[in-house]
Amino acid sequence: MAEIRNYTMNFGPQHPAAHGVLRLVLEMDGEVIQKADPHVGLLHRGTEKLAESKPFNQSIGYMDRLDYVSMMCNEHAYVMAIEKLLGIEAPLRAQYIRVMFDEITRILNHLMWLGAHGLDIGAMTVFLYCFREREDLMDCYEAVSGTRMHATYYRPGGVYRDLPEVMPKYQQSQWRSKKDADRLNERRSGGLLDFIADFVNRFPACIDEYETLLTDNRIWKQRTVNIGVVTPERAMQLGFSGPMLRGSGIEWDLRRKQPYEVYELMDFDIPVGVNGDCYDRYLVRVEELRQSTRIVDQCVTWLKNNPGPVMIDDRKIRPPRREEMKGDMESLIHHFKLMTEGYCVPEGEVYAAVEAPKGELGVYLVSDGANKPYRLKVRAPGFAHLASLNEMVQGHMLADVVAVIGTQDIVFGEIDR
Repeated sequence: MAEIRNYTMNFGPQHPAAHGVLRLVLEMDGEVIQKADPHVGLLHRGTEKLAESKPFNQSIGYMDRLDYVSMMCNEHAYVMAIEKLLGIEAPLRAQYIRVMFDEITRILNHLMWLGAHGLDIGAMTVFLYCFREREDLMDCYEAVSGTRMHATYYRPGGVYRDLPEVMPKYQQSQWRSKKDADRLNERRSGGLLDFIADFVNRFPACIDEYETLLTDNRIWKQRTVNIGVVTPERAMQLGFSGPMLRGSGIEWDLRRKQPYEVYELMDFDIPVGVNGDCYDRYLVRVEELRQSTRIVDQCVTWLKNNPGPVMIDDRKIRPPRREEMKGDMESLIHHFKLMTEGYCVPEGEVYAAVEAPKGELGVYLVSDGANKPYRLKVRAPGFAHLASLNEMVQGHMLADVVAVIGTQDIVFGEIDR
């Protein structure tokens, strides 16, 4: 009789459900997973080392490219670390803008996650629905920074500029009739805050659409209920954070437990799961979409009623305005020195963490008093989650590996750094 033995197979890195560059070496007994060994490092770009050779203010753009679906949240942790070392605080209006864009980023991340997770498991329509709403939020990024993704909008001491009073408009072209352009421009008649307010009003109905497609869907439940169960105790031991930890039933959210910026003034709830399976984590993230919408709404209301500065008035940190720079030699020199040499940050070490969409994103920054970091370490939430993959997929079928990778919301920019 032929010997029965396990066989090994590669899952990824070309597999569409491996989310980019995950190479998973699976040891299988028939269709059942015995062991899963993630091989990481295929997207390692040396971000932490590169930051050591650049002035503090020139590494903000690298942070955008860590978790490249929740860009501004990465910047936030890095900028907060620099601000702690410098001993400065952003003006109140800048703090509200940061919180608003953190939550817009959370919605962006969760829409990307929901669309990709649905597509992996076989729900095609959700993907198209999610990207319809993402497009509007990408326009908000573009309005403030000029870029749809890698914004570099947060700066030590505040944000790059105040919210624009006008929104970019669609033009008539050979692909778009004047009627279509006018219809699309209806929401863009006011400023950015009006555009976001309009989005906040119609987005809850869109979330209901996603839930109609998935929450009580028989196939969706068969693919997610009791898959990848993690107990609350084990979730804490594995170093989970964010929706992965809250999906297991532990109410831990840095926005509540260690509030930063103006989160203590915000009214929102923290959704918590019960069973710690893929379905609960899905429900937690969908409810987070609703709570983030609430926070954005509160920020829009405050920002409409309270104009003010969005950048600290310390000339050692804030570059001169463009108008001054064009007409005044001293301002030009000042601008040149700030952009090439940066500023010296006092000696010390600091850890700043934000509740990023995937979990706790922390930046550990060591300064030796120079204009460059002595050492930068990024604590990526996805790294701890990926480490638990072997445990979560053991005993499940091959098709469930896709569901578990999806539920972990893995992005390799931050894992490989």
